[in-house]
Amino acid sequence: MPISRASHLSRRGLLAAGGAIGLGAALAACGDDDKKKGDSQKAAEKSGPWSFKDDRGTTVEKKSTPKTIVAFTGTAAALHDYGIEVKAVFGPTKTKDGKPDVQAGDLDINKVEILGNVWGEFNVEKYAALAPDLLVTDMWEKDALWYVPDNSKDKILKLASSVALWAAQISMPAALQRRADLAASLGADLKAAKFTEAKARFEKAAARLRAATKANPGVTVMIGSASADLFYVSAAKTSADTAYFQELGVKFVEPKVNAQGFFEELSWENVGKYKADVIMMDNRSTALQPDALKSKPTWTGLPAVKAGQITPRTTEPIYSYDKCTPILESLAKAIETAKKVA
Repeated sequence: MPISRASHLSRRGLLAAGGAIGLGAALAACGDDDKKKGDSQKAAEKSGPWSFKDDRGTTVEKKSTPKTIVAFTGTAAALHDYGIEVKAVFGPTKTKDGKPDVQAGDLDINKVEILGNVWGEFNVEKYAALAPDLLVTDMWEKDALWYVPDNSKDKILKLASSVALWAAQISMPAALQRRADLAASLGADLKAAKFTEAKARFEKAAARLRAATKANPGVTVMIGSASADLFYVSAAKTSADTAYFQELGVKFVEPKVNAQGFFEELSWENVGKYKADVIMMDNRSTALQPDALKSKPTWTGLPAVKAGQITPRTTEPIYSYDKCTPILESLAKAIETAKKVA
């Protein structure tokens, strides 16, 4: 699970706070309003009873399709790509300079209520005032709702039904399918050309990555995330994205993970413990980026760093085909051009 650099590091907080599989925020870009209106296909209005079985095994039933939806930012961005709009979001949405966070995708962050922008922040009063129909978020651990604070969870869950979808312990195609299933239940037409073409591009990118691993065998990839004091090396099999990359043939460094099972924490003195030809670095804004690590000799001494074989990792993907395709293409290019240096 992604680590979230929280001051109070609960088990989930540590995962969200800053490590190998995740820290808690990142960058994004927003297009102009006209482009967004053209790119975003409005979902059809649905009437009649609505139900959806989430990844906890919980079936949510309502007399009509939810209209006032509140979601974790990355999940809201995925729904947006299917034409499903939310009223409010929680989770990394806006960077310190006011720009959209990486996890906001194509959301217009000026048109949604932001209930919380960092780990542990969720304005329950604003949430209640919305009279929400449905809350939607990710799940990295069974029954743990991502970015829903433990200390206010009971109050939040009393105000509306909730849906939780796995972001770990499954593979990327399954995670994509579950978001598509939810979008379809809310009115998205998955047979529309916009969506079928996006899925076709994703499948083409997956084929390219598989071909790259075959054409350049033996290239080893390390999944990294940096903080001032620690370097986190993630296990590939626990997250939906890297589990899928592994299925496609990518050879990952296998760290000795901690009790949580997601990553290993290394001091900067020990950052050279694992050798890799390519390093995928957490691209979220809560993680230190490669340019900020140049003063650390143990980092600059790594073979992959010397060779310039560093590629960004979208630690918390937006699970729509449109947003996952570039992730596959980026990794495919990194492996296609990588030289054995470890």
